[in-house]
Amino acid sequence: MTPEKAEILALEGLGWLAGEPDAIQKFLNLSGIDAATLRDAAGEPGTGLAVLDFLLHQDELLLKFCESAALEPRQVHAARHALARDAVSD
Repeated sequence: MTPEKAEILALEGLGWLAGEPDAIQKFLNLSGIDAATLRDAAGEPGTGLAVLDFLLHQDELLLKFCESAALEPRQVHAARHALARDAVSD
């Protein structure tokens, strides 16, 4: 998994969350940010990590996202690790 593909997957995860009102609200509550801040930070690596971490800790949401995106959960894990590696190397 390349960092570029991981960023795309994280943005897809965020887009999916945005279409799930209860899930996005839970993400906002847990992250402590508001919707406007999230929109401004959507493309930031830290936001992508937060989205993937959130999904990885919410089994039901992870499985729903993976089903809708035709992904395996291990791909989300790989994307999370790729973003973390990329953040450390910057």
